[in-house]
Amino acid sequence: MNTAITIIINIKKMKNNFKNANEAFKYYKKHIIDNGVQFDDTSALFNVGFYIKDPMSNLIKDQDRDWKWDYAEAEWQWYLSGDRNIKKLGELYGKVPEIWKRMADKDGNVNSNYGWQWQRDNQLDNVVAMLKQNPRTRQAAISIYDAKEINEGYYQHDTPCTYAIQFTIVGQKLNMCVTMRSNDLWYGFCNDQYCFSRLQLMVADKLELLVGNYYHFAHNLHLYNNIIEKINE
Repeated sequence: MNTAITIIINIKKMKNNFKNANEAFKYYKKHIIDNGVQFDDTSALFNVGFYIKDPMSNLIKDQDRDWKWDYAEAEWQWYLSGDRNIKKLGELYGKVPEIWKRMADKDGNVNSNYGWQWQRDNQLDNVVAMLKQNPRTRQAAISIYDAKEINEGYYQHDTPCTYAIQFTIVGQKLNMCVTMRSNDLWYGFCNDQYCFSRLQLMVADKLELLVGNYYHFAHNLHLYNNIIEKINE
């Protein structure tokens, strides 16, 4: 069976509704290990989209993962600060994880601080204002990764994994859709979903609405091969 057919079959078999982030993480961890396609140094699933019914149930409790809430919260506070320098994360968390050091430029700045991205051109404030003015708008979106900036030198050190975040009001609840070009399930998804769900709550509070569902889409959802080896030990 060729790779293209395998990908299509895997998509058809996949579940796409989950109570919370931990349930989604456990499901896709197993699905990637069992059915993922070898892609570079990862095992990957392509064009994966799913709903999280309760976004505020955002703690990852899977025993293999040993996820740290205090780090995810520090990352969220870093995003809120709008300061994209990794020194700020170090102040909040007590140290700077190696991955951020590798991604930072010579001045310590990164592009993947989503808070800095959504504050560019007042995107977040504009989205809130737009939803207040017209609750039925289909334009309440925040751009994170803009490929048109490639030639301007923005992505020499790191390229944001998220394309965009969109908000929609349905039945007096605020729904959110996150679209990603690439998403590492092990590190990326666990911390990203925590920060995005906090963003969803923050916007809902500004609009005096309840939090609705969270739809998460990744063109490439993967686990690195060394992580799979570690899980299988």
